[in-house]
Order: sequence, then C-alpha cells, then structure tokens
Amino acid sequence: MTPGLTRDTIAHVHAVIRPYIRHTPTIRLNGSDVGLDPFPLTLKLEFVQHGGSFKARGAFANLLTRSVPPAGVVAASGGNHGVAVACAARRLGVPARIFVPTIASPSKVAAIRGFQAQVEITGERYADALEASQRYAAASGALPIHAFDQLETLLGQGTLARELSEQAPDAATVLVAVGGGGLIGGVAAWYAGEATRVVGVEPSAAPTLTEALKAGRPVDARADGIAADSLAPRRVGELTFPIAQAHVDRVLLVEDEEIVRAQDVLWDALRLFVEPGGAAAFAALLARRYTPAPDEHVAVVLCGANVVRGR
Repeated sequence: MTPGLTRDTIAHVHAVIRPYIRHTPTIRLNGSDVGLDPFPLTLKLEFVQHGGSFKARGAFANLLTRSVPPAGVVAASGGNHGVAVACAARRLGVPARIFVPTIASPSKVAAIRGFQAQVEITGERYADALEASQRYAAASGALPIHAFDQLETLLGQGTLARELSEQAPDAATVLVAVGGGGLIGGVAAWYAGEATRVVGVEPSAAPTLTEALKAGRPVDARADGIAADSLAPRRVGELTFPIAQAHVDRVLLVEDEEIVRAQDVLWDALRLFVEPGGAAAFAALLARRYTPAPDEHVAVVLCGANVVRGR
C-alpha cells in the first residue's frame, strides 16, 4: 500500500473536505430496470459533484491539506481535473492556472474559465499539458496539483468509497472507470482487506492500467478513443500501480461504441446524462464484460458529466 494511504487517512481527509464537497446520492435499482439480468444494482451519482466530476474531492484535498504559495496553484488536465481545481481555487480564493490539451472538450474549457482560472491550451494530449504545467510551476513557484499521481489526490478520491461503503454496505463488487488511476487507487485503498471486490474498467483505446499490469510496471499505452479527454493520460500513476496490483480484482476493457450505448441507456432508462468517461464502468455491465452472479449486488460509479448533450 502507498504510505499514508489508509482507511484512517481517507476518513480524516473526508472530514476535512466534507464542508466543501457534495455527499453525492445513489440510486438502488434492479438490473432488469436497464435491460440486464435481475440483480441488485447501485449507481453512485458522482457526476453531480461540484465541477461535474469526482475530481473535486482530490482538488479540495490538495488545497486544504497542503500549503499554497502566493503564486497559487497549477494543474494539467484533460478537462475534469482542471474544472475541479478551478472550482476549489475560486471557492478558497486561490489563483489557478490550468493547462489543457487541444483534445479537451470546449464545454470543459468553458467551465474552467467560468471559475475564473487562467487557461493555457497546449499540445495534443494530457502528457503535453502536464509537461507545460511543470515548466510553469518551476518558473512561477505555483503549487502543482497532479490529476492522479499525488497522495492528497488519491486520499480525496478515496472519500467517494467511504461514502459508498455506507450507502451500499452489502455491495459485493464496485465497478470504477480508470484513466490515470486516481479514482480506482483511492477506492481500492478504502476497500483493501474487505470482502468487496474493486473492478476497473478502461476503454480499449486507452488501456493504461491493463498494459501496466501486463508489464509489471507503469508503461506508455495508447491514448485515444471517445473518452480520451478523461481516461487517456498515456500511463497510469506510479502511486496507484502497486495499489492496483494488490487490491484491484481485475481490469476490463470496453469499446467506444459500448460506451456510447451505455450513455444512451442511462439517459433513456433513467434520464441520467453522463460523459463517455463517466459511462465507461456502466458499459462493462451492458456489454457483459462483467457478468454478476445471481443476486450479486454491484455498485457502479458514474463519475463525470462535463459535456453538452446534443440530441
């Protein structure tokens, strides 16, 4: 386990950030409600979090537990982390500069600007924006807030699992989307040693954790596909990887068209609108990549909704 990342430290951070985040709700369903076999199903509606994604948890954890210099904070993001850092920085009165790649969706860039952060659009992929943000941090003295490979970020994301464990205490399996690994790292750390299985879901076009587990270490992977702005950082975080090795039951891959179908089913059946990255975990159920045992209670994290729906 990553030093400092335990149930106790996650619970402590939850107490610190609780006044600043939403305790997001869940919906308890039957699989048959969404065209699946009958089994207990809980959806964690994290897309209603401040800033439209789970990333607000890690952003507030960083700003509230680290010393912020007068230069403020800087972050690189495919979109959601940038929105979250901008949101937290505005709430706490801290200057923020966010570096995003050209693939970031216009709605996410607009949301970052809406929180009055400075936006720098540079490079084609997250890795390019990260490199630019690191240069800026070195020159300005601003505090870098990593989207996933930072202890405070992992602790913040782990607070989602703390909530879910109370909302769905009998869940046998939790399905979690994977990009850089901050969310699944925090969730797996919370459930470590418990009976609940944590299963990761990645787009086949961005198999960062899948490739890392094959190689036995974080390696560069393909970073494309419909969810590239939120689930394609090129490689999984160094801090998350050992947690995933030890405490993630398995990692499943879904295709872009399966993610789109998941978005459509969530909207048509439940009037829940999530972005592609937010629907990836649910897509694993619909596509039968994960097939629950009879009466197995499955919880699915719907983690983001920062996109404009055109229908």
